[in-house]
Amino acid sequence: MPLLEMKGVTQRFGGLQAVSDFNISLEERKLIALIGPNGAGKTTVFNLISGFYQPTEGQIIFDGQPTAGLRPHQVTARGIARTFQNIRLWHEMSVLNNIRIAQHHRLGYTIWDAFLRTGRFTKSEGNIDAIAWEMLEAMDLKDAAHELPRNLPYGLQRRVEIARAMSIRPKLLLLDEPAAGLNSADVDGLIKLIRWIHDEFDIAIWMIEHQMKVVMSLCEWIKVIDFGSTIAEGTPEEIQSNPVVIKAYPGDDTI
Repeated sequence: MPLLEMKGVTQRFGGLQAVSDFNISLEERKLIALIGPNGAGKTTVFNLISGFYQPTEGQIIFDGQPTAGLRPHQVTARGIARTFQNIRLWHEMSVLNNIRIAQHHRLGYTIWDAFLRTGRFTKSEGNIDAIAWEMLEAMDLKDAAHELPRNLPYGLQRRVEIARAMSIRPKLLLLDEPAAGLNSADVDGLIKLIRWIHDEFDIAIWMIEHQMKVVMSLCEWIKVIDFGSTIAEGTPEEIQSNPVVIKAYPGDDTI
């Protein structure tokens, strides 16, 4: 059974059709990419999977169950985590608390438990702390645990965002342009990090990315969309030589 299926998914915003008849079957532990020119509809696809939008038409099935009607936090609880093109961290909270807060769906206690400091509250908070510190260590962020994210270099902020997503123990990690804004050294580090996450945690990863160095270094399969419609899909080698894809990226010799 595929981990994620999208069948005939279409998304309209008034008279604008952002995604048209989108289909994909993503197996467990795969590492794939969704690419296309700016405005092609890539982030809309991720927003549909994440529950930010409900498709106008079609069906999304994750881990054997439809996601129709689920809110974003419910999708997250099912095992889908994501990052965003523009880093979204709480800059007034420490790195540690940024990761802890991702566990809100696992709290398991009431406001009265928190007020009275019951055993249920203490146990739940202890588990959350343990998960957060484990992820900080795994992502080499322990030294930054008590720093505010805004005081960290951009590359480390991106790592914190990925660590926060990974702290929910996802089955599928969605990365929306993880290399955006990174310098060449940070991009090399990102490639190593994503490869390590994929191997270490044995999860599926689906990324949107404009830097072809990242895509071609990591991905087993690439799907290409333009104006909301699929124009090609295949291995990195097939995509690099596809004339339809090359035409969609005028003047870009990295394809």
